[in-house]
Amino acid sequence: MTALPPKLFLACATALATLSAAPAAHAQTWPERPLRLVVPFAAGGATDVLGRLLAVGLGERLGQPVVVENKPGASTVIGATQVAKAAPDGYTLLLAASTTLTLNPAIRQQLGYDPIKSFTPLGLIADMSLVLVANPDTSITSLKDLVTQAKANPDKFSYGSFGAGSSVHFGAEMLKAATGIRMVHVPFNGSAPSLTALAGGQVPVAVDTVVATLPLIKGGKIRPLAVLSPQRLPALPQVPTVAESGYPGFQMGTWFALMAPAGLPAPVQQKLEKALADVANAPATKARMVELALTPAYGNGAAVKARVEKELPEMRAVAARADIRAE
Repeated sequence: MTALPPKLFLACATALATLSAAPAAHAQTWPERPLRLVVPFAAGGATDVLGRLLAVGLGERLGQPVVVENKPGASTVIGATQVAKAAPDGYTLLLAASTTLTLNPAIRQQLGYDPIKSFTPLGLIADMSLVLVANPDTSITSLKDLVTQAKANPDKFSYGSFGAGSSVHFGAEMLKAATGIRMVHVPFNGSAPSLTALAGGQVPVAVDTVVATLPLIKGGKIRPLAVLSPQRLPALPQVPTVAESGYPGFQMGTWFALMAPAGLPAPVQQKLEKALADVANAPATKARMVELALTPAYGNGAAVKARVEKELPEMRAVAARADIRAE
């Protein structure tokens, strides 16, 4: 092998050193401009409030503003696809939901992103529990009542949800499988019309989020039967879990995680993970989440990946069994 001339060798060595030092130098100065947090939901809801809470906290810790951009549509697909295709420089983030990462891939053949390969997971943030609720004029006061009446009248019961392929659709179908009852799914275009129909007696029961149902429960407009979370909720301490109601091990809910595009430089990833951990574990953040009826549930980036890998095959099995498809 011919040796390089000393001057050429020195030039090559200098160039390599410069290239290897570039990422480290970039990480030391990053972030140098405002960040963008894509929230794939409409403004005004609990998820939007959560996104803005995170944006303020992350901005304080990173020394740059974090600007929230609401990109609703197609069950989070529009916003998630946009982030998946963004430059992996740490300046574009996604507030993903379990819908984004485990439900959409279970029911949609064509997605603009892969739940694992398209993103760098930064951390779990919070859980949002689901609640089985009934019209208060019915004689259904518990999950046991629902099971007894539904089995006595097969196919005469219906349940409302805020959309086909949604977390509450999955939750209700999982309930049907666990209890052995049959009910007809009646999808509505959002929580408001679904719960209005429930309160008006158009459907006897529904599954929805604790955030959406809580005001109506407190107002006596609808009746809670059971929560689908593994533990009782501080906001509804008297309402039993499905597991407590005779179906051990049952649980279903929705959850939120912070993601960045795949290929994020490790030093930038570490900075973002540290900032998120500080924000999510701050007492003020946790208190605000509880006010929003969310359950603080921080976990690191590895915990996000593990949760997706565990839940995705489970949700695919539910979708196949119940023939759940994207609208």
